[in-house]
Amino acid sequence: MALHNRVSRKELKERILKDTTPRTTLSFYHYFKIDEPVSYRNQLYKALSVIGVLGRIYIANEGINAQISVPAGNFEQLKQALYAHQLPEDLRLNIAVDDDGKSFYVLDIKVREKIVADGINDPGFDMSKKGKYVNAQEFNSLTELSDTIVIDMRNHYEYEVGHFEKAIEVPSDTFRDQLPMAVDMMQEHIDKNIIMYCTGGIRCEKASAYLLHKGFKNVYHLEGGIINYVNQVKEKGIKNKFHGKNFVFDQRLGERVTDEVIARCHQCGKPADTHVNCANDACHLLFIQCEECRKQYDGCCSVNCQEFIHLPEEEQKERRKGIDLGRNVFNKSRSRLRNLIK
Repeated sequence: MALHNRVSRKELKERILKDTTPRTTLSFYHYFKIDEPVSYRNQLYKALSVIGVLGRIYIANEGINAQISVPAGNFEQLKQALYAHQLPEDLRLNIAVDDDGKSFYVLDIKVREKIVADGINDPGFDMSKKGKYVNAQEFNSLTELSDTIVIDMRNHYEYEVGHFEKAIEVPSDTFRDQLPMAVDMMQEHIDKNIIMYCTGGIRCEKASAYLLHKGFKNVYHLEGGIINYVNQVKEKGIKNKFHGKNFVFDQRLGERVTDEVIARCHQCGKPADTHVNCANDACHLLFIQCEECRKQYDGCCSVNCQEFIHLPEEEQKERRKGIDLGRNVFNKSRSRLRNLIK
């Protein structure tokens, strides 16, 4: 069988939107040694393809990081496939909080240098020496203490639409930049309890190990991240300390946790927390847009982009040539990003 997708992504997306098969969206990660990542990747691709798994998986010498969806009827087959590929039977599978089954439409498994880019080059860093796990109840209890600091280890646009009470934002677009920033920001709190959290646990687990490496002592991280926390809150009737929406990196771009809307439209300033990508494929900026602005600007981030999408298709293609969008996200602190509506 082919070890990669051969159908156009547009066609695949249309297929999944029409497909009525119930699907379950989930995520998982596991830090463990993989001696031959390419071989591991190819074997896993074969195993997951035959049971209809879609999603994004990164493989590296340090482990695996996955966000996927699977036909609900094949969930047990998925678990057996993972166990057969060196993953433990107590592997935590984070089931999506707010799921329509349309999160992914292609299976991408890529070999990377690391499963989460961290910029750490120190040979003395040891990922096995990580902070202490806390569950939802323990998290709530620790955050009630005056000597506890809560740190959000997600990007600024994730924090903007939803976060825990009293959580400190480390304002950055990348985890690589956040790690040294978090160390600097926490120097005055080095003797306090520090709890770190992220979406599913992979970033805060590594961040907890990094803070310990830098001399911090009382470091904790939320087991399974926001997703596992919210599921525990629902299952056990625990007080929920997360407010707003949980940003996710798939077609949904967010899971509704509470009805609160704590962010604002980046164009008009009205309460809104729906992330969209600019409809102009030469821009594709990730930003927050309310329904009124979506209609007014045809899903674009600016008048310039709105005018662009109404050009003849061939002219649009010609103008898009050579454009490298990179990580194109809206950040109010960076003037280079967009001339949004004045």
